[in-house]
Amino acid sequence: MRIIAGSHKGRRLLSPTTTGLRPTSGRVKEALFSILGDRIGGATMLDLFAGTGAIGIEALSRGAARVMFVESHTASLKLLKANLQQCGLLEKTEVYPGESRMFFQHAALNGLAFDIIFADPPYRDDSVSTLLPLLGQSVMILPHTAVILEHPTKHQIPPQVGPLNRVRQYRYGDTSLSLFHLADEKASC
Repeated sequence: MRIIAGSHKGRRLLSPTTTGLRPTSGRVKEALFSILGDRIGGATMLDLFAGTGAIGIEALSRGAARVMFVESHTASLKLLKANLQQCGLLEKTEVYPGESRMFFQHAALNGLAFDIIFADPPYRDDSVSTLLPLLGQSVMILPHTAVILEHPTKHQIPPQVGPLNRVRQYRYGDTSLSLFHLADEKASC
Protein backbone atom coordinates (compact mmCIF):
# COMPACT_ATOMS: atom_id res chain seq x y z
CA MET A 1 0.00 0.00 0.00
CA ARG A 2 1.23 3.44 -0.92
CA ILE A 3 0.05 6.96 -0.24
CA ILE A 4 -1.37 8.25 -3.53
CA ALA A 5 -1.05 12.04 -3.23
CA GLY A 6 -0.04 14.96 -1.04
CA SER A 7 2.91 15.60 1.24
CA HIS A 8 3.59 11.89 1.79
CA LYS A 9 2.96 10.80 -1.80
CA GLY A 10 4.64 7.51 -2.69
CA ARG A 11 5.37 6.52 0.90
CA ARG A 12 4.85 2.82 1.47
CA LEU A 13 2.66 1.74 4.39
CA LEU A 14 2.87 -1.49 6.32
CA SER A 15 0.23 -3.95 5.12
CA PRO A 16 -1.64 -6.75 6.87
CA THR A 17 -0.27 -10.25 6.51
CA THR A 18 -3.25 -11.95 8.13
CA THR A 19 -6.30 -13.09 6.24
CA GLY A 20 -9.66 -11.51 6.87
CA LEU A 21 -8.43 -7.92 6.60
CA ARG A 22 -9.51 -6.10 3.47
CA PRO A 23 -7.68 -2.83 2.75
CA THR A 24 -9.51 -0.33 0.56
CA SER A 25 -8.31 -0.74 -3.02
CA GLY A 26 -6.27 2.00 -4.67
CA ARG A 27 -9.06 2.63 -7.17
CA VAL A 28 -11.67 3.13 -4.44
CA LYS A 29 -9.26 5.25 -2.38
CA GLU A 30 -8.66 7.55 -5.37
CA ALA A 31 -12.42 7.79 -5.93
CA LEU A 32 -13.04 8.61 -2.26
CA PHE A 33 -10.63 11.54 -2.31
CA SER A 34 -12.02 12.72 -5.62
CA ILE A 35 -15.48 12.77 -4.03
CA LEU A 36 -14.17 14.71 -1.02
CA GLY A 37 -12.24 17.16 -3.18
CA ASP A 38 -11.50 20.45 -1.43
CA ARG A 39 -13.32 19.39 1.75
CA ILE A 40 -10.22 17.53 2.92
CA GLY A 41 -8.03 20.62 3.40
CA GLY A 42 -8.06 21.61 7.09
CA ALA A 43 -10.74 19.04 7.94
CA THR A 44 -11.12 16.95 11.06
CA MET A 45 -11.80 13.36 10.08
CA LEU A 46 -12.98 10.19 11.77
CA ASP A 47 -11.73 6.92 10.28
CA LEU A 48 -13.98 4.17 11.69
CA PHE A 49 -12.78 0.56 11.31
CA ALA A 50 -9.45 2.15 10.40
CA GLY A 51 -7.45 -1.02 9.80
CA THR A 52 -3.88 -0.01 9.05
CA GLY A 53 -4.83 3.67 8.81
CA ALA A 54 -4.34 4.01 5.05
CA ILE A 55 -7.44 6.21 4.51
CA GLY A 56 -6.77 8.57 7.41
CA ILE A 57 -3.07 8.80 6.56
CA GLU A 58 -3.99 9.62 2.96
CA ALA A 59 -6.30 12.36 4.30
CA LEU A 60 -3.48 13.82 6.39
CA SER A 61 -1.13 13.68 3.40
CA ARG A 62 -3.72 15.66 1.42
CA GLY A 63 -4.09 18.37 4.07
CA ALA A 64 -6.55 17.18 6.72
CA ALA A 65 -5.82 18.94 10.02
CA ARG A 66 -6.54 16.00 12.33
CA VAL A 67 -7.69 12.38 12.11
CA MET A 68 -9.19 10.17 14.80
CA PHE A 69 -8.72 6.45 14.10
CA VAL A 70 -11.01 3.82 15.62
CA GLU A 71 -9.89 0.19 15.42
CA SER A 72 -10.45 -2.83 17.67
CA HIS A 73 -8.40 -5.53 15.90
CA THR A 74 -5.07 -5.96 17.76
CA ALA A 75 -2.89 -6.74 14.72
CA SER A 76 -4.38 -3.81 12.78
CA LEU A 77 -3.78 -1.48 15.72
CA LYS A 78 -0.09 -2.38 15.74
CA LEU A 79 0.18 -1.68 12.01
CA LEU A 80 -1.81 1.55 12.34
CA LYS A 81 0.45 2.89 15.10
CA ALA A 82 3.58 1.82 13.21
CA ASN A 83 2.35 3.55 10.04
CA LEU A 84 1.60 6.77 11.94
CA GLN A 85 5.05 6.65 13.58
CA GLN A 86 6.79 5.91 10.26
CA CYS A 87 5.04 8.84 8.56
CA GLY A 88 5.67 11.22 11.48
CA LEU A 89 1.95 11.93 11.91
CA LEU A 90 1.41 11.10 15.58
CA GLU A 91 0.86 14.74 16.60
CA LYS A 92 -2.06 15.12 14.16
CA THR A 93 -3.84 11.96 15.21
CA GLU A 94 -5.55 10.11 18.00
CA VAL A 95 -6.13 6.36 18.07
CA TYR A 96 -9.10 4.89 19.89
CA PRO A 97 -8.43 1.17 20.47
CA GLY A 98 -11.93 -0.23 20.69
CA GLU A 99 -15.28 -0.98 19.09
CA SER A 100 -17.16 1.73 17.21
CA ARG A 101 -20.17 1.54 19.55
CA MET A 102 -17.95 2.30 22.53
CA PHE A 103 -16.33 5.13 20.60
CA PHE A 104 -19.74 6.73 19.98
CA GLN A 105 -20.24 6.89 23.74
CA HIS A 106 -16.72 8.31 24.17
CA ALA A 107 -17.42 10.93 21.47
CA ALA A 108 -20.70 11.97 23.11
CA LEU A 109 -19.07 12.33 26.53
CA ASN A 110 -16.19 14.37 25.09
CA GLY A 111 -18.15 16.50 22.60
CA LEU A 112 -16.26 15.21 19.57
CA ALA A 113 -17.50 16.25 16.13
CA PHE A 114 -15.99 15.82 12.66
CA ASP A 115 -16.10 17.37 9.20
CA ILE A 116 -15.70 13.98 7.51
CA ILE A 117 -16.61 10.53 8.79
CA PHE A 118 -15.39 7.54 6.81
CA ALA A 119 -16.56 4.07 7.81
CA ASP A 120 -15.42 0.79 6.29
CA PRO A 121 -17.03 -1.89 8.48
CA PRO A 122 -16.27 -5.57 7.96
CA TYR A 123 -18.20 -6.99 5.02
CA ARG A 124 -18.77 -10.34 6.73
CA ASP A 125 -21.08 -9.11 9.47
CA ASP A 126 -24.12 -6.87 9.72
CA SER A 127 -22.24 -3.74 10.83
CA VAL A 128 -23.70 -1.62 8.05
CA SER A 129 -27.30 -1.99 9.23
CA THR A 130 -26.39 -1.13 12.84
CA LEU A 131 -23.76 1.52 12.08
CA LEU A 132 -25.90 3.97 10.10
CA PRO A 133 -28.62 4.34 12.78
CA LEU A 134 -25.93 4.90 15.42
CA LEU A 135 -24.24 7.52 13.25
CA GLY A 136 -27.58 9.20 12.60
CA GLN A 137 -28.13 9.63 16.35
CA SER A 138 -24.58 10.75 17.01
CA VAL A 139 -23.51 14.21 18.15
CA MET A 140 -20.37 13.76 16.02
CA ILE A 141 -22.23 14.91 12.91
CA LEU A 142 -22.31 18.64 12.23
CA PRO A 143 -24.65 20.26 9.66
CA HIS A 144 -21.84 20.16 7.06
CA THR A 145 -20.38 16.72 7.91
CA ALA A 146 -19.87 14.31 5.02
CA VAL A 147 -20.46 10.69 6.06
CA ILE A 148 -19.03 8.14 3.63
CA LEU A 149 -19.71 4.46 4.00
CA GLU A 150 -17.71 1.82 2.09
CA HIS A 151 -19.76 -1.32 1.58
CA PRO A 152 -20.33 -4.24 -0.78
CA THR A 153 -22.29 -3.16 -3.85
CA LYS A 154 -24.72 -6.02 -3.26
CA HIS A 155 -25.81 -4.54 0.11
CA GLN A 156 -28.90 -2.40 -0.22
CA ILE A 157 -28.26 0.88 1.55
CA PRO A 158 -31.43 2.84 2.40
CA PRO A 159 -31.79 6.36 0.98
CA GLN A 160 -32.48 7.72 4.46
CA VAL A 161 -31.52 6.54 7.95
CA GLY A 162 -32.90 8.78 10.67
CA PRO A 163 -31.62 12.29 9.92
CA LEU A 164 -29.05 11.01 7.40
CA ASN A 165 -29.90 11.27 3.70
CA ARG A 166 -27.93 9.36 1.10
CA VAL A 167 -26.89 12.06 -1.34
CA ARG A 168 -25.14 9.79 -3.80
CA GLN A 169 -23.86 6.26 -4.26
CA TYR A 170 -20.74 5.50 -6.26
CA ARG A 171 -20.10 1.96 -7.54
CA TYR A 172 -16.70 0.42 -8.27
CA GLY A 173 -17.28 -3.22 -9.12
CA ASP A 174 -18.01 -5.16 -5.91
CA THR A 175 -17.40 -2.07 -3.72
CA SER A 176 -19.56 1.01 -3.33
CA LEU A 177 -19.22 4.32 -1.52
CA SER A 178 -22.40 5.91 -0.18
CA LEU A 179 -22.30 9.61 0.73
CA PHE A 180 -24.65 10.87 3.45
CA HIS A 181 -25.46 14.30 4.86
CA LEU A 182 -27.95 15.48 7.45
CA ALA A 183 -31.41 15.87 5.96
CA ASP A 184 -31.24 19.70 6.11
CA GLU A 185 -27.89 19.90 4.35
CA LYS A 186 -27.98 20.51 0.60
CA ALA A 187 -24.93 18.82 -0.89
CA SER A 188 -23.56 19.03 -4.38
CA CYS A 189 -21.38 15.89 -4.29
